[in-house]
Parts: sequence; C-alpha cells; structure tokens
Amino acid sequence: MDFLPREQIIRDLQQSFQMYINQYGIEDIGIFEEEGEDDRFYLGYTVRKDGKTYHIHTPYMKNNNGELAVIHEDWTVETDEPQREDLSGYPDLDSVFREI
Repeated sequence: MDFLPREQIIRDLQQSFQMYINQYGIEDIGIFEEEGEDDRFYLGYTVRKDGKTYHIHTPYMKNNNGELAVIHEDWTVETDEPQREDLSGYPDLDSVFREI
C-alpha cells in the first residue's frame, strides 16, 4: 500500500476539474473530504450538475503520519436527497459522470 500526503492527493484531484467540467457539463466542482471511523478517510469530489449536488468519493486508509493510501478503487456517489440511496461500485470516474 502506497501512502501519500493528503495535500498531494488533493492536488492530483484538482488537476482534473476543468476537464470534467468541459467533458460532462458539470456546473461546479470541488474537493470532498470526510473523516470516517478508525483509520478511514474519504476523498473525492463534490459536484453540481443539473441543479443537483453529488458527493463522489473513494475510501482511503490513514496512517499515523496523516498520509493516505487507497483501500480500493471503487467510487461511491451520494446525493443530497435523503430518500435516495448511495450508489457504489463504480470502477472509475468516467462511469460516475456518465451516470449522473
């Protein structure tokens, strides 16, 4: 498992902002971060498309130095709609953005 500084992962995610906006008609995009239980951490994107907000993330493991390593490459999509279930198991971001 390769651990990287959180800031480096965020920079890597930010480099794709404009491409996703242009390619998928996204209205707004930012970084999603959430601390999970124990050593879990979730990083990805908060996206607004067609007036709806989506939180798209993948799980990371956090070590004692605060560095992160991807646990698995699957992406999960959460919406701001409470009655809607989270969708998970997307193998890549392109499949997520095509779906939303």
